[in-house]
Amino acid sequence: MPDLRSGRQPRLRSKQANDVQPILAVDPIKTTRRGVGRGKGSNHPLKSPVVEPVNPVIISNRAKPAARGRGGKAAKQEPACNRLGVVIGDRGCTPLDVAMKEVVAIRDEVAEPSAKKMAATEEDANTVPIPERVQLGNSPAYKVDKKLGKGGFGQVYMGRRITGGSGRTGPNAVEVALKFERRNSKGCSNGPPYEWQVYNTLNGCYGIPSVHHKGRHGDYYILVMDMLGPSLWDVWNTNNQMLSEEMVSCIAVEAISILEKLHLRGFVHGDVKPENFLLGQPGSPEEKKLYLVDLGLASRWKDSSSGRHVDYDQRPDVFRGTVRYASVHAHLGRTGSRRDDLESLAYTLIFLLKGNLPWQGFLGENKGFLVCKKKMATSPEMLCSFCPNPFKELLEMVTNMKFDEEPNYSKLISLFDRSIGSNALLRPIRTDGALKVGQKRGRLVVELDDEVQNRKKVRLGTPASQWISVYNSKASMKQRYHYNVTDTRLVQHVEKGKEDGLYISCVSSSTNLWAVIMDAGTGFTSQVYELSPIFLRKEWIVEQWDKNYYITSVAGASNGSALVVMSKGTTFTQQSYKVSDVFPFKWISKKWKEGFFVTSMTTAGSRWGVVMSRNAGYSTQVVELDFLYPSEGIHRRWENGYRITSTAATNDQAAFILSVPKRKKVDVTQETLRTSAFPSDHVKDKWSRNLYIASICYGRTVS
Repeated sequence: MPDLRSGRQPRLRSKQANDVQPILAVDPIKTTRRGVGRGKGSNHPLKSPVVEPVNPVIISNRAKPAARGRGGKAAKQEPACNRLGVVIGDRGCTPLDVAMKEVVAIRDEVAEPSAKKMAATEEDANTVPIPERVQLGNSPAYKVDKKLGKGGFGQVYMGRRITGGSGRTGPNAVEVALKFERRNSKGCSNGPPYEWQVYNTLNGCYGIPSVHHKGRHGDYYILVMDMLGPSLWDVWNTNNQMLSEEMVSCIAVEAISILEKLHLRGFVHGDVKPENFLLGQPGSPEEKKLYLVDLGLASRWKDSSSGRHVDYDQRPDVFRGTVRYASVHAHLGRTGSRRDDLESLAYTLIFLLKGNLPWQGFLGENKGFLVCKKKMATSPEMLCSFCPNPFKELLEMVTNMKFDEEPNYSKLISLFDRSIGSNALLRPIRTDGALKVGQKRGRLVVELDDEVQNRKKVRLGTPASQWISVYNSKASMKQRYHYNVTDTRLVQHVEKGKEDGLYISCVSSSTNLWAVIMDAGTGFTSQVYELSPIFLRKEWIVEQWDKNYYITSVAGASNGSALVVMSKGTTFTQQSYKVSDVFPFKWISKKWKEGFFVTSMTTAGSRWGVVMSRNAGYSTQVVELDFLYPSEGIHRRWENGYRITSTAATNDQAAFILSVPKRKKVDVTQETLRTSAFPSDHVKDKWSRNLYIASICYGRTVS
């Protein structure tokens, strides 16, 4: 990445080195290559300060792992639950009754409540009967007829006008769709459903069904909407679960047009899927017209007053959407933007064409984690095998969009030009939205074609396990690294560093061998460490806390062992840690509210260990978590003054903690490097520019 400079702004750079050979798995019993390096000033021995000795502790007895804070209660280990937010099971092959022919699809596996809460909501809804007759203010009176569908946040019924009325759509229609939501449901705790606000703002938006009346009746909030026909799920299901290339291409063109109009109003839909695209009523002039329904998860992508794009953020415990079709950014809890709707649309189209997606069939509480992992590991070539080329091109374009990038809707629509018949009247789906802009679209395609071809792809790549090293600019100092260190050689290296006035600043592990970074800029006055087969052994840590030592660095090996380093001379006043089978973002978020900040973290196999401290010197902190390397997120955080302060990675995920210091430092430069082997060939070059290793880990990234 290029340097990010503006006046005296810090220089930030992320780089991948492809010229190094993969590190070989080494049997720790056999003789291994050991790397030793000295930083600037290593040829001029520093005068050793008078300090307490560095005391190693190596144990072999096993004890029960635990987590607790200094002066606080023990932290319970987090269970192996859903790893990317709370989700609800995929409805999958449970279509709505096609025979009805007037179906309004609503959410199925969406939003934030758990399955148990969802079940409770439905049970509550059954205890309060739906009224037989509905009238909202000055609206006509409707008799509530057959049920059309239900979801986690509402139920939809047919309503028949009791007196008068004419036509099949509009405010005077004889039949309408009535959407009921309980007043005490989660989405209505502060008044009418949020969806009402969205419909008010989008009134008249192309492709969005009209809402004619809304109001409260007894225990329900009710929307009166146009009756529509079957959903694309129903059409697909009644056509032997296979739609023609022309029909799916027409759906693509019209759906992109609808999303373009929605995005122009400042909203993203947030739950694009076959069940939420409906056709007009059969036998009516609108039977081939496509509509997008269910705005309960819609959100603004730009501020209504300033027009600015909303800020980027990531909350790994928040998932909004439908697991099967959600974008990977939605799985990872990132703020929704226009790219997410288009990625979900791409998955929807491929499903309608092929009849399945590779990540169907995952079950259990960690379904969301497994689905997201599979999505990111499936290339467009694999996903679109046996699909016409336009679908692969669409997927490549939308999955490589940046957070705030404006989609080139014209280019996306033009991909399907050759797949659609020239006679618009004979097309299986009306494409009115695309026809309305005609020549303007063609001109934009030509102008932007070269730009699309030359753009850097931000997400495509091959998953890999690599060293991730982070470098900070500091005044010239002495730093030393050791890698491929066996358990038995660890004491020797640390003792030699102690003699030279160095303390351990960070540690890591690869293939059960250790990497140790020691330098003279830590500010520590004393240090102890333990190498244990127990991952973050509680008894020893508590014993050192009682002696006023605090955890300053941790590393876990794939065999489950851990190296814990504790020091005196820190600013910390209290400490807590957690061992978890999943990345413990909920616990981190809770501790943030209590004044703690992440100061160290590591992994051992698939387990995470996170240490948080009070008085860590940070004013705020964020997390970047990804199944690949979150390059875009890191650079956005850098631009807003954050710096990476902790890193850790498993074979599946990489996590970065980025912090803002309380005391603003001038001209702080930070760079990252990803290498297949330990970056010994690169470190000395960094040292020559006063860049020193601040954090290092080994695990999931992208080559």
